[in-house]
Amino acid sequence: APLISIVHPAPYRCEKGSSQAMTDFFQLLISGMATGAIYALAALGFTLLWQASGTINFAQGEFVMLPAFMMVALGTAGLPLLPAFAITCVIAVGVLGWAFKRGIADPLLKFGLMPIVVATIGLAIAARNGVRAGYSAEAHPFPSLFADKLFNVAGVNVTLADLGTLAIALALVLGTQWYLNKTVTGRAMQAVAQNTESATVLGINVPRMIFYTFAINAVLACAAALLVTPTYLAKFDMGESLGTKAFFAAIIGGFNNSRGALLGGVIVGVSENLAAAYISPAYKDAVALVIFMIVILFKPQGLLGKKVERKV
Repeated sequence: APLISIVHPAPYRCEKGSSQAMTDFFQLLISGMATGAIYALAALGFTLLWQASGTINFAQGEFVMLPAFMMVALGTAGLPLLPAFAITCVIAVGVLGWAFKRGIADPLLKFGLMPIVVATIGLAIAARNGVRAGYSAEAHPFPSLFADKLFNVAGVNVTLADLGTLAIALALVLGTQWYLNKTVTGRAMQAVAQNTESATVLGINVPRMIFYTFAINAVLACAAALLVTPTYLAKFDMGESLGTKAFFAAIIGGFNNSRGALLGGVIVGVSENLAAAYISPAYKDAVALVIFMIVILFKPQGLLGKKVERKV
């Protein structure tokens, strides 16, 4: 199921064709930015884990899918959406943060990057099939955080869900960036990412800083699930497409730059939205791959990334 539903406008009348075309363009732009902001949340997890521990988590999409089903289960038990989200965040920090770090990342990192890649791909497959077999293979509706309201601004119809999703996702990405740059703990996490040996000499608790990164990634995944699932529906394979788009977004923006995750996510979301409307819905999923290939050919470090030497 697609993240957004594109309705192709009827042929424009001659006397107002350009005006209607511009209105449709801005509506597609805003909707694409809201979708791209969700991609950015998942992409930020890729960049954080890579910077802090050299981990590439190809189960990132499933890290969004699992909290979605947890919130569905808690909602079925009678909990309102926000309390269910808070409980899911706590569980996710323990399972998707601490358990993932101790059970998979820590034992395998000493053998290099490839075992981590293989293990997280296997984890993604196991998570999808586990949910399908243990819970349900059908799509489940998910309550929206926002009321079903439509605003008309200068002729452009904008939903409250698009505006709210864009605002929350943008606040989370920028808030994470502020935390990393302006707080003592955030700077310590960046020091660990740049050089673990020097960070250890300076007295920084390296394992704790790395755990904080995994915990932040788990909370961001829960937030992405809260924002995307009302449209995407809770389905066992919802993370497959989302994880791929998020990975492309992280590469496009710059894998070693957290701000690049936001840029890459918005580029992917807007581009696929415009391609589906103006070219063909069949090309929607191919747009992210095309942009990804162009970027890695001409600027392998990403649009905002820098060439750096890692020492772990």
